Amino acid sequence: MSEKHLDHIEFHRIRPRIRVQSELSPALLAEKVKNNLRDQQKIEGKVLPNFITVYPVKEDQHYWSPQLTLTIEETEAGSLIRGLYGPQPSVWTMFIFFYSFIGFATMIVALTGLSFWSLDKDASILWWVPVLILLFFSLYLAAYLGQKFGQKQMIYLHHFMEECLGERIEAI
Repeated sequence: MSEKHLDHIEFHRIRPRIRVQSELSPALLAEKVKNNLRDQQKIEGKVLPNFITVYPVKEDQHYWSPQLTLTIEETEAGSLIRGLYGPQPSVWTMFIFFYSFIGFATMIVALTGLSFWSLDKDASILWWVPVLILLFFSLYLAAYLGQKFGQKQMIYLHHFMEECLGERIEAI
């Protein structure tokens, strides 16, 4: 896989998506993916009816390794394929937990501080609001940097799907 061939892929979002209309039926597409997975040494996956997940082999996986989850809908013209690149489910769940915790803590601190302020009491707790907001953006930055660590694997997964479909796919 040459670096020059990678220039059309832009994964600038935290969880990039793909949407492709294919002339292949869902069953034929699943069969092509299964056959291509057998020939791969760097990618493995699970192929179920109308649902496919591909990811790097266990030996190559690290904390930031991505996976590609595809749902396939049958249409009159063949198949509509929707894909989502993202981290392993445990990593995504951890980030959602931390986002929720920080958001909830920010709300509680802000409400408590504003209540104290409206009662003319010491509202120094409000100084925690910018700290929590900074923590929230730091977590977002960590997720973005994590995506950069897994980008080569994401590109490899992308090219694997392009080979299976026999056409170029643009990430949206």
